[in-house]
Amino acid sequence: MSTEIVPVPGQKNGRDAGVETQEESRRSALGQAAGGTATRVGSERGEAGGSEASGRVRVAGLSVSFERDGVVRPVVHDVSFDLGRGECVAIVGESGSGKSVTARTLVGLTGHGAVVEADAVELDGVDVRGFSEADWRRTRGLRVGFVLQDALVSLDPLRPVGKEVEESLRLHGWRDRRARRAKAVELLEQVGVPAADVRARQRPDQLSGGLRQRALIASAIALDPDLVIADEPTTALDVTVQEQVLALLDQTKQRGVSLVLISHDLSVVARLADRILVMRAGRVVESGTTHQVLTDPQHAYTKALLAAVPGEHTRGQRLSPPDEDGAPTAPAPRGSVRPVPDGSGEVEVVLEATGLAKRFSLGGSTTLTAVDDVSFTLARGRTLGIVGESGSGKSTTARLVLGLSAPDAGEVELLGRPWSVLSEAQRRPRRGDISVVYQDPLSSFDPRWTVERIVEDALPRDGGTGRRNRTERRQRVADLLQAVGLPEGTARRAPLRLSGGQRQRVAIARALASEPSVLVLDEAVSALDVSVQAQVLDLLDDLQQRFGLSYLFISHDLGVVYHVSDEVLVMKDGRVVERGTAEEVFERPQQPYTRQLVSALPRLSA
Repeated sequence: MSTEIVPVPGQKNGRDAGVETQEESRRSALGQAAGGTATRVGSERGEAGGSEASGRVRVAGLSVSFERDGVVRPVVHDVSFDLGRGECVAIVGESGSGKSVTARTLVGLTGHGAVVEADAVELDGVDVRGFSEADWRRTRGLRVGFVLQDALVSLDPLRPVGKEVEESLRLHGWRDRRARRAKAVELLEQVGVPAADVRARQRPDQLSGGLRQRALIASAIALDPDLVIADEPTTALDVTVQEQVLALLDQTKQRGVSLVLISHDLSVVARLADRILVMRAGRVVESGTTHQVLTDPQHAYTKALLAAVPGEHTRGQRLSPPDEDGAPTAPAPRGSVRPVPDGSGEVEVVLEATGLAKRFSLGGSTTLTAVDDVSFTLARGRTLGIVGESGSGKSTTARLVLGLSAPDAGEVELLGRPWSVLSEAQRRPRRGDISVVYQDPLSSFDPRWTVERIVEDALPRDGGTGRRNRTERRQRVADLLQAVGLPEGTARRAPLRLSGGQRQRVAIARALASEPSVLVLDEAVSALDVSVQAQVLDLLDDLQQRFGLSYLFISHDLGVVYHVSDEVLVMKDGRVVERGTAEEVFERPQQPYTRQLVSALPRLSA
């Protein structure tokens, strides 16, 4: 179903005297685009992409509302911006700010029930107000490429990625099947996919997150559009893969393609954008050049977003702004409740891994060594960060520590006692000593359960003889939800009705239900907006100091790891290649791989 863009009163529209000229111009432009498909791919771009107006975007007074059950809910209010050829404008803000709705409106994908009003919405000099769905089909892919955030969801799980890239070529009638197949491989090579001819025949689930994202970009640029809209294109990607994707988008921009970048990550924005629009609650609260916004922010919300970016400059500081009730926000000094050596250099070790190894069969005689001779210790009240790219062995190490997978060599001790060598029946009474928080809590929640039941299910039984009485258990759930900063009433809600940050707080409350000594955090904040991420990181710091928790913090986000960790392990190809304090690893890296990771870290500079 197409979404009609309604011109506001007083502007020219289909009923005005100027309709014939405007309509003829619009149809002419679309017809020229459709007719010129074969000359607009790759190096064959030709004259169609050469005009100064090419790729230009003009948005004036854009407002979007959604009507449901007779209730109209405004989500975007009076947004305006211009974008020239070869420029990048970034729209930043947290979830619900209206940035993605704004982007989707530019390609006619605002959604069912949308009411869109605007003084002007022009793409490449063509007014798209009143476009039909057929008009949009001729425009998407050819004139405008769209890169979505979640490649695993956006790509057809049953179709090889090469076919996915071919699809836009096929829809616009570009050459024959054999030529399209060759072009798809060429495009995958262009976006940096290794062994592109092999990868083209693989399904999305057989590719890493970075390769899937690159396949999406290849599909978006297949017909060499004048405008590319990238909606959170680097979220949850490893820092090195993120750098590769950003470099690819930068190369696209340098070729004269205009870029609209949607992101909550100001470090990513600093890498690409010429100008920034900061959105909050559907409104642009600040705009300017990238340098102006990042170095001299004027609005309190922009200042809060910048302050929430974790890194070397934030260690020991709180990331989220003060509470609305004026409660103090500064936590106790880092390490205030953490054990200090008594002179003998001894601390209480709560988790110890020695020589861990794990191999997986790939069929036949081929095996993959996912973890190879990994050793570490974790002291009470401390945080050990583990960083590395996808496939480095981080998550497999976490599974070995949790006892969810048996090591092929080595062992794990928990609270000074054997752990990995035990059978599951022997581990079960001690399961409460170690808990885990994953990246996507929603996938591990039963959507039919309330928050109260989700958390209550994790409460320990009384001495193994029965449940606590109902009143005690409900009070314990209420205490846990309060401890993670969730308001009264959350217990009765379903997880689908919570925000991402609220769901992650529920996951932390559930993890704390068994009163663990060790909490494994596996990419626990990587998919959160920067402001929500800041709140969760502050919460984890508060809980650690309150309860003396020990964290095994696994992440690809070096800025986050630097902010939270006391010590750091760097993993590559299943092995630990560097270890040390956070300051040693990030400020004085010794190994080439670590230096590569640190150098790829986006920074807030414009």
